[in-house]
Amino acid sequence: MQLKKNIKVGNNLKLILFLYLFSILMILKINAEINLDGSNTDIKILDKISSKNELIKLDNNKEFIYKDLAIKSIKCTDSKFDDNPEVKAYIQVRDLTKKDRNNVFVFNGWMFSSSPSIAPFDHPVYDIWIVGCY
Repeated sequence: MQLKKNIKVGNNLKLILFLYLFSILMILKINAEINLDGSNTDIKILDKISSKNELIKLDNNKEFIYKDLAIKSIKCTDSKFDDNPEVKAYIQVRDLTKKDRNNVFVFNGWMFSSSPSIAPFDHPVYDIWIVGCY
């Protein structure tokens, strides 16, 4: 009779250990898939006329004036734990030279670091792309 009790306890212990390890693996997998929201967005701006580029660090929800552009990053996310890390940012850009349409955005949407052609920033003088999110 004692032998049967020990077998039942051993099977229950194995089941509990298996469930515990399985739950730890699932938590690690879920954490790896979470996009990390950042408070700063790094962008590069290329001046097509002078052929010079500049790295700009934007604070999210604050407007940054760069020559003739007003740039604002609303939100950025980074999937660092993925095999193909993807940086995404919601960017708003206004051209300050257009006085008659001051509230109209030249660009208003999501930018993707891996595929900038999905939502391209189209401007005759400047080109903008995302570098990082922190």
